[in-house]
Amino acid sequence: MAKVLIFLKARIKLFPILPRQSLVFFGTQTVPIVPIVAQYVHRGSIKYEFSTELLQTPIQLIKITNVQTQIVNVLNHLLAHTVERVHEDAPLKFLELIQLLRVAHFEDLESIWSQYRTLPAYRQWLLDTIPAIGTTAALKFIEVKYLADDLTVSEAAQALVASVHMVTASIEAIKLVETLAGNNKIVENPVLRKIVLLGFGTMVSKYCVELDVCPAELIKPIQDLLAVAVAKDETEDIILLLKAIGNAGHPSSLKSIIKILPIHGTQAASLPMRVHADAILALRNIAKKEPRMIQELALQLYMDKALHPELRMLSCIVLFETRPPMGLVTTLANIVKTEKNMQVASFTYSHMKSMTRSTAAIHASVASACKVAVKILGPRLDRLNLHYSKAIHMDFYNNPLMLGAAASAFCINDAATILPRSIVAKTSAYLAGAAADVLEVGVRTEGLLEVFMKNPAPINDVDRITKMKRVIKALSHWKALPNSTPLASVYVKFFGQEVAFANIDKVLIDQAIALTSGPSVGVIVWNAIKALLSGASFHFAKPLLATEVRRIMPTAAGLPLELSLFTTAVAAAAVRVNAMVATPPPENFHFIYLLKTDITLETEIRPSVAVNTFAVMGVNTAILQATLLWRAKLNSFVPAKIVARVDINEGNFKIAVPPVFMPEPIAAVHVETVAVARNIEDLAAARITSIIPAKVLQPTSREIPKYDNFSSAASSLSKSSEAFEDVAPTISIEEFQFVKRYCATALAIGLKGCIKVITENAVSSRDVALYKLAAKRSISLSFQPIEGEEIESWEMEVQIGPKTAQKLIKQINLSEEIVEGRPALMKLKKLLVPRQRKVSSSSSSSSSNSSSSFSSRVSTKARKFSSSRAVRSSSSASSLASLFGVSSTSRHSKPVIYRHKFQKNHKIQALPSQVASVSKSRSSASSFEAIYKQNKFLGNEVAPTFAIIFRAIRADKEMMGYELAVYLDKLTSRLQIILAALAADDTFKICADGVLFSEHKVTAKIAWGAECKQYNIIITAETGLLGQSPAARLKVTWNALPSELIRHAAKIYDYIPAAMLAGLIKGKDSSSTSQLSITVVATSDRTIDLIWKTPTRTVYKLALHLPIALPLNEIKGLTPFDGLADKVHYLFAQAGSAKCSVITDTLTTFNNRRYKNEMPSSCYQILAQDCTDELKFMVLLKKDHNERNHVNVKIADIDIDLYSNITDVIVKVNGMEIPISNLPHHHLNAKIQIRPKGKGISVYAPSHGLQEVYYNKNSWTVRVVDWMKGKTCGLCGKADGEVRQEYRTPNGRLTKNAVSYAHSWVLPALSCSDTTECRMKLESVPLERQVNIHGQESRCYSVEPVLRCLPGCFPVKTTGVTIGFHCLPTDSDQKLPESLSSINDKSVDLREKVEAHLACSCTAQCA
Repeated sequence: MAKVLIFLKARIKLFPILPRQSLVFFGTQTVPIVPIVAQYVHRGSIKYEFSTELLQTPIQLIKITNVQTQIVNVLNHLLAHTVERVHEDAPLKFLELIQLLRVAHFEDLESIWSQYRTLPAYRQWLLDTIPAIGTTAALKFIEVKYLADDLTVSEAAQALVASVHMVTASIEAIKLVETLAGNNKIVENPVLRKIVLLGFGTMVSKYCVELDVCPAELIKPIQDLLAVAVAKDETEDIILLLKAIGNAGHPSSLKSIIKILPIHGTQAASLPMRVHADAILALRNIAKKEPRMIQELALQLYMDKALHPELRMLSCIVLFETRPPMGLVTTLANIVKTEKNMQVASFTYSHMKSMTRSTAAIHASVASACKVAVKILGPRLDRLNLHYSKAIHMDFYNNPLMLGAAASAFCINDAATILPRSIVAKTSAYLAGAAADVLEVGVRTEGLLEVFMKNPAPINDVDRITKMKRVIKALSHWKALPNSTPLASVYVKFFGQEVAFANIDKVLIDQAIALTSGPSVGVIVWNAIKALLSGASFHFAKPLLATEVRRIMPTAAGLPLELSLFTTAVAAAAVRVNAMVATPPPENFHFIYLLKTDITLETEIRPSVAVNTFAVMGVNTAILQATLLWRAKLNSFVPAKIVARVDINEGNFKIAVPPVFMPEPIAAVHVETVAVARNIEDLAAARITSIIPAKVLQPTSREIPKYDNFSSAASSLSKSSEAFEDVAPTISIEEFQFVKRYCATALAIGLKGCIKVITENAVSSRDVALYKLAAKRSISLSFQPIEGEEIESWEMEVQIGPKTAQKLIKQINLSEEIVEGRPALMKLKKLLVPRQRKVSSSSSSSSSNSSSSFSSRVSTKARKFSSSRAVRSSSSASSLASLFGVSSTSRHSKPVIYRHKFQKNHKIQALPSQVASVSKSRSSASSFEAIYKQNKFLGNEVAPTFAIIFRAIRADKEMMGYELAVYLDKLTSRLQIILAALAADDTFKICADGVLFSEHKVTAKIAWGAECKQYNIIITAETGLLGQSPAARLKVTWNALPSELIRHAAKIYDYIPAAMLAGLIKGKDSSSTSQLSITVVATSDRTIDLIWKTPTRTVYKLALHLPIALPLNEIKGLTPFDGLADKVHYLFAQAGSAKCSVITDTLTTFNNRRYKNEMPSSCYQILAQDCTDELKFMVLLKKDHNERNHVNVKIADIDIDLYSNITDVIVKVNGMEIPISNLPHHHLNAKIQIRPKGKGISVYAPSHGLQEVYYNKNSWTVRVVDWMKGKTCGLCGKADGEVRQEYRTPNGRLTKNAVSYAHSWVLPALSCSDTTECRMKLESVPLERQVNIHGQESRCYSVEPVLRCLPGCFPVKTTGVTIGFHCLPTDSDQKLPESLSSINDKSVDLREKVEAHLACSCTAQCA
């Protein structure tokens, strides 16, 4: 090896201004390098070894001499400084206590516990602190003390939950939790067993997070317990152990999970679906370690269309959490294109679409793939309504800071019901390229609605089910749907670890009701009452280590560099309660005694809280610390005193809040950054230096001008002033300091509130985040009494009953007459009348100008919207702009105007006391004015019903506040509410006056201002008919409105998205001056039209679809139930019901799919039935030889037959005819009613799942309640919203032909002697020709049943039906199956059209 040298000669010449350098090249010279000959000794690699001792926190350095003594001293300090209020340094002392307990051994903990276990305050502090020390000694201590009965179950549960998540994971800790999980005392307690097993999984997960290969032996105990639980079929244990395995997230658990999934063997398929759901969710933590492995399994589950839709949607969640690549996402999109289950398709599409909006770097590849997938699928799935399953994902991410947050929500449904089957909400955080699921809450509502809505005890259960099973036995291989156990469950996860879950079923609810109504609860309440009467006080204190994140890294200097974050909090409250009664109670008094006396309850509460957050970067060793410390402190102390008085006999309730000493401030936050240097040998010499340098220039104070307080008699409660004090500092290059103070006064309560902000910021020529973080900031909130406006007490009093008038402080007078003795006011009124008119005209002009400004704003917005849209959208936007008086230039849109007049229902059904008044008036406003003019103030005739008084009593005994009085005149159905100011010189009032003219109309007048005469509006709400459709109208008229109201309306309009203006149709209307109205027309139970009338325009929004059904029968006054509870129950059931109907031969299913039903003669078909094992109801339909429909309803213990003759509809119950004149008919024991409706008869049984069965001569309708959706079957379908899977036969096969589907639900005859006169049966028919399948001559047999006449009968009416055939080779030994139960499971090789019989004629040979 040679070394090349370059020789250069430098000449530097000096010039007066600039130096100049000249370089001259001379040449090169090569010199060989002689290698060094030496012997080297191998000493291994250089690596940094961390110390095994427990490091102290970098916040403080503690010299430990006697750990027990120091622990006791810190405990005494904390108890002494959290009695009255929490000291600001209490969180730091709490951290010191944690550090001392970490150093202590198990024996030291035993010694301290034995010393203080009998002292409640010390005991609670130790139980709150020991789990936070995070050592194995803490876990061992809790175990020993619980097994020794030193801890109660609640104390042990609280300590175990905290300790298993805060203890540092190690082999010793895992073995300790394993031993605890097997202890009989833990096993016998369900709550503690859940905590320990979930904690076991969490401990394994924490231990394995830093290991490349985690030992499988750690999780094997849970896997063995799971295998035992599966063998014993213990559902609750399987769910618990699956959640524990999910917490661990160990890849070796995948085999155990697969054995429980329904894709592996028949044993797993028989498990409940909620077990399968938890098994899929247990894959999520494994997916973080083995994403490729989980992707294959999740995709396999998703593609299995035989699985329940909920399981497939959960698989979709797991699949996207593995961050699938582009190829997998596009594969998923192609699957969705052909997906027949709309719930799964809607969920997957919404999940993909929400991911396209993700800005997080961690989801960048998935977002790009989802954008391609959404383009493949197109917008077709975007139009599905809210009843279908949805996934929502929103996030925010800042690339420079690598910081972000996300929120996800999954709404899973399986039957288009109002209440979803499952809801999962999750929040996540992103920091420096890492992601964490901070909080996740999941709720399953499976069957919860059914528990409360269905009939609790079916009548003659065994006989009913036997009868219905006998009927459906004739169906070809009928399969019942699984009967879901009514259940609700909830779980909570923190940082991906499930910490708690609960299953709620009817048994648990019954147990809770029994517990709360038991004798023990009465004893507890009785003891509490006695304690209050004798005076009680207690103190509560709770410390919390909310955050402890530490990251220690080696450095080249040999010292560890630590990055850490700590958040600690201490909250305390001192409460004193004293109850007093007017007359001392006897020795053994009854609770009723307290309801008959005057009770006064005095409560004084002094809550306080202190929170400290520390962020540290620097060197932290056992000897020295040199760190950069960012610390934030929050302190708050808000004392209060409340005196409540209750006198039930007098109907009086009063709350008084006397003023208390308010600290200065009541809440404050201080933030600063300091440099800390300290050593263990000389802690007193520790140096703490602020990052912000000392002030170089003193800031000169400059004050922004203050504005005078604005107050008026009408707004003394809420008007305030704002002032900014000490604001204008001097800005230097190295320092930026400012002080701001915002103050507001409330004269009505006599308080002044101020927020003070102080900032000392390091500045630079650039906007650098580090300079902002290294700032000194503080913000404080304080309240002070206003000088000269001191308040002695704030009071609220409620008075009900005959003594209400006596409690009113200020007498109300709404008449226009001048009060005697006040001639000066009369003269003043005469002088001010002309001026008032001018003011009114000016106000009107102001309102007009505001309206014009508002109109121009609308026009501008409409023009902006129209410029970015097509001509059609431009027309819509322009039409809306013209609502407020702006002329429209569009001539293409034609107004759509309802030609029918609004027919008012109240004219027919007005209350008797108001018929005369209504008949004398032509409009609602004039009729109301007639009643109002007769008596403007109800207080002249009736006493107030109740009153509420809010008042503040000043030191000079002057009273401020408001009183609200309510007057009710039952004879005229009139209600009057008056709110008046209590100040003597304040005439402001708000008057609300309403009259109920009938059940279909109510009118109210709201006036406000001086004596309620400045402004007023009249609101009328009424129902009626618009054409043949029920409608409701809300009309608002006014005389004068404040200009501020119009100005605020304009501001609100600015926030309306321009896209909302599209789709509106306009029409001119100049007849409604100073009037607004909105009319809702129910064109059907799920669609409405909106008509909005303004002073210049009428706007229509047609065919607006609703997510639930409207109770139109209730609007028309045809509710079938009389009791209030039954009415509410009926309305809830009606709102979410599914409807199936037929007109002539066209049937519309529950899912709103139409097909032509060619009914066989005299044979019953199943319209709808409960397809679970409960068989709550069944509805049958047949057509007789006269082409008339017969409907049979089997429910509870009765059979209801509905059919018609030439003139009337006939009703029979259990074979006995009930005359129409005897209706309605009520079941004796069940909530079942039969009553006439229109031209037909309706059967109502919503608590049994059957909302309504309506029958007349030409049509019929069947409605099922919301909680029966997805559980029905028959001609009307499953009511699950799956229109692509509508034609499902009794054996579960999905057919493509409507006729074949309808015929599969026919109840065939067994013989010609059948009493139903049905002469047909279902059979598999051969194909009349041979076909060539796969190169072989084959004979084929139908796998779908075909209606054929019985032997000895011949068809007189037929129809063609296309069905599927299964083919066998001609030379095959297999023969035609003897029964349909074996052929219908075969695959379909081809589809052909055959002949089906609809009517038969039989000979004497028919047997």
